[in-house]
Amino acid sequence: MADQASSAAATAGENELVATRVIRAPKETVFDAWTDPELLARWWGPKGFTNTFSEFDPRPGGTWTFVMHGPNGADYANTNVFVEVVRPERIVLKHVLAPVFELTATFEETGGGTLIVFRQRFEEAAVYEQVKGYAANGNEENLDKLSALVTGLTS
Repeated sequence: MADQASSAAATAGENELVATRVIRAPKETVFDAWTDPELLARWWGPKGFTNTFSEFDPRPGGTWTFVMHGPNGADYANTNVFVEVVRPERIVLKHVLAPVFELTATFEETGGGTLIVFRQRFEEAAVYEQVKGYAANGNEENLDKLSALVTGLTS
């Protein structure tokens, strides 16, 4: 059944990347990994990236400002504004620095854990076309790291 839910949830809209994953952990634990800055810093970003958070306020209108440190030594500034936080169902945030996008993460209980649907919708088609090749893979790596973290927390 989770595979059917994943297939249905994976339908992408215009200028949108969608990644889904069933994580073998309770929904509250997965949600906490998104809203606890110590946990979030441990998994956010593609493989090899680390983070330094300067501001993290996970409530509507709150800001999340951080630097992602790439494995190549480059730093990438990020600023997000939380649009919606509904515990433990949904998080919506807007990445306000280029590339501008809205990220929606939903959390749904399944028989074996939590189905997470990660939707990243870009405002401009040209930006979407420019980043989709690396961003889609990066999103999958992000979910790999999230899964490893929360699975370790519940073992």
